[in-house]
Amino acid sequence: MNRTPLHQFHLDHNAKMVDFAGWDMPLTYAGLTQEHQQVRSSGGIFDVSHMGRLKITGVGARRFLERVCTRRISDMTTGQCRYSLVCNEQGGVKDDVIVYRLDDDEFMMVVNASNREKIVKHFDAVRASSDLKVKIDDQTTSTAMVALQGPKVVPIIGKFSSEVLNLKKYRFAVKNLLIIKLIVSRTGYTGEDGVEVILPSGSVGLALKFLFQDIDMSKPDALLKPAGLGARDTLRTEAGMPLYGHELGEEINALSCGVDFAISLDKDTGPKPETFIGMEALKKTAAAGGPARKLAGFLIDGKRSARQGMKITKDGKEVGEVTSGCPSPTLGTCIAMGFLDAALLIPGTSVDIDTGKGTLQAKTTPLPFYKAPKPA
Repeated sequence: MNRTPLHQFHLDHNAKMVDFAGWDMPLTYAGLTQEHQQVRSSGGIFDVSHMGRLKITGVGARRFLERVCTRRISDMTTGQCRYSLVCNEQGGVKDDVIVYRLDDDEFMMVVNASNREKIVKHFDAVRASSDLKVKIDDQTTSTAMVALQGPKVVPIIGKFSSEVLNLKKYRFAVKNLLIIKLIVSRTGYTGEDGVEVILPSGSVGLALKFLFQDIDMSKPDALLKPAGLGARDTLRTEAGMPLYGHELGEEINALSCGVDFAISLDKDTGPKPETFIGMEALKKTAAAGGPARKLAGFLIDGKRSARQGMKITKDGKEVGEVTSGCPSPTLGTCIAMGFLDAALLIPGTSVDIDTGKGTLQAKTTPLPFYKAPKPA
């Protein structure tokens, strides 16, 4: 398996390691619920170095990204990040990504670990079929990426840079720490405030030692503690954020996934009209009244959790399918997401979930399940 530059950090903190998309990754350290609550109340450190980091440069970089991304790219400014989808011709989702605009003809894209090789091949094919001058450099193994999430994270990082302290959502800054060049962005995948730091893989040890020199992570009341993939999943589920292989996929229509804000169906209008792969198929879906099923949230009665693939029924008729489910440490109840017949999306609609051994009663609820309190 591949190892991230933080592998020794995980071992030093007694992580339970698992194979995730070919990477040896921490599932838990102290325990999923403890790590979840640590992020919600203070701050957690996530190793996300397994995620792909592709640098895309050249005079054709902007137009190339307009072609492969569902979101507008041309109006991005230097220092801005933007969430987008990459679709196939049928309007299914190849991946969800975050695009960074480093300069006029210089971009970076963060992709999911399980899709990195697929996306690189797709981009190579798109480039080969066009006359665009663009270079695609996979920098995943030469860099590391750490996500710091929680209400107390930004003030901690702000001690080293007032610019980072004042970063707006979906913006980033390029900073120097000692002799290390960092890209610090403010996006997040937990529902909490926080930052992501991208840095050279060989500089991870020095950077961690410097940034957290005053924090003893072994203390029960430490402001920051490591968190694993388990807590990352329950946090993102509470935040109603889709995950590839669950709410997103090649066979799932992009307009079903609850991220319509990331799909610019009017991209072919205006002073610089562009079209993206899958745009025609998605326009047909929209013109027909939208997809038959859309993503919904569910609050479940009792202590049993719904799991991906379980059928959702209403009056004995199948009306949907669960995509993600877990007990919510924050809400103290079981929650789930799933695709539901569009006519039933009204909040409070009662449905049943077939576990194969019984039935769970649930009610629809708007996403997200959890929103972080605004800072005082």
